Amino acid sequence: MKEEQRFIKTLGNRDVLSLAFGAMIGWGWVVTAGLWITEAGSLGAILAFLIGGMLVVFVGLTYAELAAALPLAGGELIYSFKAMGRIASFVTTWAIILGYVSVVAFEAVALPTVFEYLIPGYSKGHLYTIADWDVTITWAGVGIIGSIIIAWINYRGIKFSTIINFILTLLIIIAGILLITGSTISGNMENMQPLFEKGMGGLLTVVIMTPFMFVGFDVIPQAAEEINLPPKRIGSLLIFSVFLAILWYVSVIFGVSRVLNPSEIAGSNLVTADAMAKAFGGSQLMGNILVLGGIGGILTSWIGFYVGGSRAIYALAKAGMLPKSLGELHPKYNTPHKAILLIAILSTAAPLLGRPALVWFVDAGGFGLVIAWFMVSASFIILRKKEPGMARPFRLQGGTSIGWIAVVMSIGVGILYLPGMPSALVWPYEWLIVFAWTILGIAFYKMSVSKYGKEFADQHLNGEIARVVNYENTEEQQAR
Repeated sequence: MKEEQRFIKTLGNRDVLSLAFGAMIGWGWVVTAGLWITEAGSLGAILAFLIGGMLVVFVGLTYAELAAALPLAGGELIYSFKAMGRIASFVTTWAIILGYVSVVAFEAVALPTVFEYLIPGYSKGHLYTIADWDVTITWAGVGIIGSIIIAWINYRGIKFSTIINFILTLLIIIAGILLITGSTISGNMENMQPLFEKGMGGLLTVVIMTPFMFVGFDVIPQAAEEINLPPKRIGSLLIFSVFLAILWYVSVIFGVSRVLNPSEIAGSNLVTADAMAKAFGGSQLMGNILVLGGIGGILTSWIGFYVGGSRAIYALAKAGMLPKSLGELHPKYNTPHKAILLIAILSTAAPLLGRPALVWFVDAGGFGLVIAWFMVSASFIILRKKEPGMARPFRLQGGTSIGWIAVVMSIGVGILYLPGMPSALVWPYEWLIVFAWTILGIAFYKMSVSKYGKEFADQHLNGEIARVVNYENTEEQQAR
């Protein structure tokens, strides 16, 4: 009987950290930093990211324990299945895939936006107008070509992807250090006025954007079967990557608001690049260097979420909750190639929606992420009660307290997306994305379960968990 093909453990410390950090940073810090400051004020935006960052820290801690205890591809699927069963596991994983696919689509729309700074007026060949935005052949073409290249990189294997990812992450860090250093020297506190803008409504508007900006640490559990490190190290790197991202976003907001005043921010298309140029005496070269760092961020995030999204789709397909063909690994590259191609189709189509889709993807994808984070946090609590003897290499102190904090904060942020809130999802575009994704998920689930049977998913997932989980007879034996 032919042995089942599995992932190869090939990722080390550098690969894992650059994968998570690069995925979290992305392009948002270049294209939307001005929006954060405009909506909430300089200090308000910093406070919003600290609040959002704390949510992610608590959620990330629950992830860290579970990822170390259950190091399997499709992390959320495994945690929620073991805690709450098959349907809950599908809901959790489908929600996180919405977040991942939204990021991939976001980057496909962000890439042509960069070229407007580097090559002004390149957008030619009007196709149509969406939400008052003119989509052109050249503008959409840049995003489409970029999408095809990134799909090819991911198709060729995770080690190839992470080598490129590490190089690009260094480019991001260099650009960021130059921005923060320049703004600290040449900026002033007067530009940071007003510290707060639009009151609580402005603060909350930025808070609901933060889950989308921090998503990326959860790519680590998705690639857990490809990480060649002790399980405890997986948890430690996950949390460390979150703290690095919080420091990054707060520093960027501080740097931009010190250099540009509110009117300059309002009149800028790429405030971070313009802040960099002004910090160095109006040097367009320095602005372009920042944009190159931003392009690096687009590509690292794009690569990271191809990894996360394709592994989550792969895990669902292997469990018989999506078409099984999506759970096949490439015979040469050992990648879930059909899942990658599916994401590539969605990513390649995204630029055809135009630049307004940037905000739609941020908000709709963020809603999916918060749902998944709530389910993972709840799974952490349930498994502490249900499976006290499960080996936990990265064990959190304080029992279930951290899990309850993560649950409450996830609910609190989730409510902000609902109708009636000042930061609710926008009708029709953002809600249509959520509703369409929900209907698609229901259709996939019913079709797959009717074809393969409910028992298949249960047997497969229980078998996968049995492969990696070690039990001790008591908590005392485990502690020894």
